[in-house]
Amino acid sequence: MADESGEFCVVCGATGRALVDGVCAECAADRTLLVSAPQRGEVVVCPHCGARQVANHWDRAGSSPLLTAEDLAPFLTVHPEAGVRRVRWEETQATATVREFVGRATVVFRGARREVEVPLSVRLVSKTCPDCSRKSGRYYTAILQLRGMTDRLTEKPAPLRARLDAVWKDLMADARSDWRHAVSWREELPEGWDCFFTDTLAARSVARLAKQRFGAKLTESASLFGRKHGQDVYRVTFCLRFPRPADPPGSAVADPAHLET
Repeated sequence: MADESGEFCVVCGATGRALVDGVCAECAADRTLLVSAPQRGEVVVCPHCGARQVANHWDRAGSSPLLTAEDLAPFLTVHPEAGVRRVRWEETQATATVREFVGRATVVFRGARREVEVPLSVRLVSKTCPDCSRKSGRYYTAILQLRGMTDRLTEKPAPLRARLDAVWKDLMADARSDWRHAVSWREELPEGWDCFFTDTLAARSVARLAKQRFGAKLTESASLFGRKHGQDVYRVTFCLRFPRPADPPGSAVADPAHLET
């Protein structure tokens, strides 16, 4: 049946189709760069924690060092009238520092659906992030002390440390990823553990979580560490005292029967 309006696509001659500037969506899609990528992209990855550098900050600590769609998608440039439904990435070649990919994008443009192949070359740059750099230099701003209920050793050191270590693992399982990432290192002591943090707010959050979950007694103190930009810098110590399973939460009474001889 002929198109009563007499309008037709100037490229393919088809009638009965919506036209933009005399061209149907199918032909416009064939003649338009729907999705593209730069000739060479660059991803900066911390080799220790997997964090990615984005502009002047670092994100995604704890990520895999392997490149994923989350790394590659930001390099795509999409035509303003196109919508990307999905992209499947395939690595086609790899060297020590360069990865070659082909992205197969499903795109909708003015109602026309297209499968578009996008080649992408990415240079992988290894760079230690500030957090890992501070950790390697044993830098810290806060200490989280894991202790028994009193200053006196009412438990033998080895069982006490094992009990507190189990508590610590439970805490870390429930902690946010940025809190876990702020842990620099731990030190084993006769009276328990000292956990060193590169972020005081993260240490305080973990301490409050321990108090809430395990009924630990929490005390906080600060000591002057130095000055930075004309202001005093403090290191904060959070002491957590955990009752034994047989002790009621918040109990601070030592059982003489458990005193080490």
